[in-house]
Amino acid sequence: MRVASLACAAAMTLAAGAGALAQTPLKVGFITTLSGPGGYLGQDIRDAFNLAIKMQGGKLGGVPVEVVVEDDGLKPGQGKQIADKMLKNDKIKLFTGIVFSNVSGAVVPDVLDAGGIYVSPNAAPSTFSGKGCNKNYYVISWQNDSLHESAGQNATELGFKTAFILAPNYQAGKDALAGFKRFFKGKIVGEIYTKLDQTDFSAELAQIRAAKPEMVFQFQPGGLGIAFLRQYQQANLNTEIPMVVAEPSLDAVTLKAVGDAALGLNVTAHWNADFDNAANKEFMAAWTKEYNRPPTYYAAQGYDTALAIGAALKETGGKVDDTDAFRKAMLKADFKSVRGNFKFGPNQHPVQDWYALKVEKGADGAPHLNTKRKIMSAYGDSFAKDCKL
Repeated sequence: MRVASLACAAAMTLAAGAGALAQTPLKVGFITTLSGPGGYLGQDIRDAFNLAIKMQGGKLGGVPVEVVVEDDGLKPGQGKQIADKMLKNDKIKLFTGIVFSNVSGAVVPDVLDAGGIYVSPNAAPSTFSGKGCNKNYYVISWQNDSLHESAGQNATELGFKTAFILAPNYQAGKDALAGFKRFFKGKIVGEIYTKLDQTDFSAELAQIRAAKPEMVFQFQPGGLGIAFLRQYQQANLNTEIPMVVAEPSLDAVTLKAVGDAALGLNVTAHWNADFDNAANKEFMAAWTKEYNRPPTYYAAQGYDTALAIGAALKETGGKVDDTDAFRKAMLKADFKSVRGNFKFGPNQHPVQDWYALKVEKGADGAPHLNTKRKIMSAYGDSFAKDCKL
């Protein structure tokens, strides 16, 4: 009888231990940019990711998670060091958070080579989307070229025949100009690569004025975009030469900072705050209550990234060691995106709709981004055909 009691007690102890083990949070390595002019981009991604977890009671897909957040400072070397520490010391296998493509280029290969999983909420350079695709690499935002391809399509539909284009000299900037040119049917009368930390655009503005284009396309994310738009207005170019941009060049923070300088801008995006679907309405209400500030595209992407990961974890029971099982679950994209239609293409990048937006004055007298029309349906990207998984 005593033996039986001991066996029963042992079984109960093991069961209790197993229960405690099952509740051990899954660590998610969150490397992002939280400082400098682009710091608010990473902050929005982080805050929206954490909001999704809070809305699910501290879990994703029913699985307790612990988000380990580190600031890469927009420095590839720093991001690489953080990833190495998380992989070796913290034994983290699932990563997300990176904003900028130069950091992504330094971090993602190390994560994948170590057998880890990376889910991108933003940066999606062409180098990882075609022949360089990987079965453990997923993108929730867009492929870098595709969002600028949408701007090229919009500029063509708006009837512009000549364009002056510029972007920072790094991978995302190169993808931006390549993407715009791929879909713009007019003539490029000027093309410039700027510095990633540039704050004075007077020389570039002089070149734009001299070239006399019908329109300008620029990719200047975060604080760069604020500086460019302010100087564009100060040079009175905004009254002479219209601008067509993709969403990173005019988000909610940029719009608030530049105000009326943005009026009339044509913008393309895969998401906007005014989207009329249940998932977006729930997100907008929760975000406003939690943070009381307008969300950016980056916030929407961070939120969707958490939902996508949660959907995969729900199916795998929180396990990430079996990357094939995680991949099978992840590619189902069994979540309701705030943007509406969403699925993964053959290179594990989004297939989604793109919309034309315009900055207009609202009833409150302030400038607002208003969705005008759909310009691309169920569009993936130009590199998916080269991915063999």
